[in-house]
Amino acid sequence: GFPDDDLDGVLAAAAHHRAHGTTTLVASLVSAPAAVLRDRLALLAPLVRAGELAGVHLEGPFLSAARCGAQDPAALVPGDPALLEELVGTGVVVSVTLAPETAHAAELVAVLRAHGVLPSFGHTDASAAETTAAVRAAAPDGRLSATHLFNGMPPLLSRAPGPVGACLAAAARGEIVLELIADGVHLAPETVAAVFDLVGPAQVALVSDAMAAAGVADGRYQLGALPVQVAGGVARLVTGDGPGAIAGGTARLVDVVRQTVAAGVPLADAVLAASGTPARLLGRDDVGHLAPGARADVLVTDRELHPTGVLRAGRWVRREES
Repeated sequence: GFPDDDLDGVLAAAAHHRAHGTTTLVASLVSAPAAVLRDRLALLAPLVRAGELAGVHLEGPFLSAARCGAQDPAALVPGDPALLEELVGTGVVVSVTLAPETAHAAELVAVLRAHGVLPSFGHTDASAAETTAAVRAAAPDGRLSATHLFNGMPPLLSRAPGPVGACLAAAARGEIVLELIADGVHLAPETVAAVFDLVGPAQVALVSDAMAAAGVADGRYQLGALPVQVAGGVARLVTGDGPGAIAGGTARLVDVVRQTVAAGVPLADAVLAASGTPARLLGRDDVGHLAPGARADVLVTDRELHPTGVLRAGRWVRREES
């Protein structure tokens, strides 16, 4: 969830994440009315074209109201291929989260494929069977992901494995890549380690799910149209009767890598899931790996995995003297 109505805020957020080693940054937009999404895409488009952002991820609005998490349920609408065509036709959208049970889901995926945009299933209340059918229909045609597995979904139960069970099995078959918000808040460390053990780092994309409060103090913020309170680094919706749903992350991707390693995942696997796997998922072969001909993006850390230097496209954007 980007500070998406203010160009200076967007640039500040991008600079903050870049200084912490996220050299290729996708900005997420939460569900909003169509006119608002149009305006936000227009605001971000010049930054995408200039390479400040790698693109925009639309997290909705074709999501399940039952699993909207910290998104505004009033902004959710049934699948609308014409609206999606208009939004991705801007050329700045690189991925879209949709619930597999939304109306016209197969048509929505077809629109995304036609534009080279990554479909991602998430914020869903679908059954395991519905999810498996949607994955199997979409997987043969190219890249596919699950938006922050476990979060915004029913839990995996013995007689109702739901989208979590279906996506784990599909990832083990190599059909889908699983996003994990391994920030120590959204998932237990044992959950993160188990997914790596089950499907391997080539099928896991670590994400920060960072909202506007990443890297700044506790306090009140906005996520789309909804108020958020950040306390102790945990962002939650403000409701009339106390803290609400977790409202995105406040970690940077390097923090997620550090938490993943602390969960027992080998460093090389955590790094692959934060670099090579998501780059491949986005169809980018110029970033995400250190090799001749690739963009010279390097994150240097100390032994505790805190950034000490960041090289982006061969230029130091952060360099601490040792």
